[in-house]
Amino acid sequence: MDTYGKWISFYTMLRKDIVRMFRIWVQTFLPSVITSCLYFLIFGTVLGSRIGTMQGVDYMSFVVPGLVMLAIVTNAYSNTSFTFFQSKFFFRGIDEILVSPTPPWLLILGFISGGIVRGVLVGALVLLISVFFTGLQLSLYNVAVIFLFAALTALVFSLAGLVNGVYAKSIDGINLVPTFVLTPLVYLGGVFYSVHSLPAWAQGFTYVNPIFYLINGFRYGFLGIADIALWISFAVLGGMIAALVAINWYLIRTGMGLKQ
Repeated sequence: MDTYGKWISFYTMLRKDIVRMFRIWVQTFLPSVITSCLYFLIFGTVLGSRIGTMQGVDYMSFVVPGLVMLAIVTNAYSNTSFTFFQSKFFFRGIDEILVSPTPPWLLILGFISGGIVRGVLVGALVLLISVFFTGLQLSLYNVAVIFLFAALTALVFSLAGLVNGVYAKSIDGINLVPTFVLTPLVYLGGVFYSVHSLPAWAQGFTYVNPIFYLINGFRYGFLGIADIALWISFAVLGGMIAALVAINWYLIRTGMGLKQ
């Protein structure tokens, strides 16, 4: 397959996914927006007024980066896992791609790109909504760090969603990981609190949670504060990306869970 053919293949997969997510925007964008509004009202307005500050900043501003990251993680993961599962079982489109000269890396890129786009877009929507609750007081300490962590986190969980999509045998298999693994990890990753506010034994559990490092780096981009060094968060991100790329490459290359 020449360069033009690879571009057409990638563009076709990406365009199909983007058209789908905008056509059913009530399902892809609206739920995260409504959920985030509820979080801002409950944890920010109601509880935030009692908590006051966290690490020297207004509590509402403290939770915004975590809630934006929550939207990015869940949407990037669910979009890729469901899109791949749908292509594998409902439309059988994956069969056509496997028999074509499309290389494995291009198939991976084509499926995860939609998840990256959706994750970043929903994260941006949640960030815009947060302005109404923070009263335009939300700071942007380092825009480059914010963008990097948003894009790379969406990449990580799009790759993770692809692994789930490959292995899932039913729609229940798609919902199992987000419900029982992803959501608890996000909530226990420092969205609503600083790790230093926890007892020592609980801090140990937080430090082994990879999502903690993503939220930590993302919050640094907004507020300039971090529970751990920024380079550690970047190192964890890089390690997750490398591991998930290798896993996806192996699965697609061998056709594990794909070839019937």
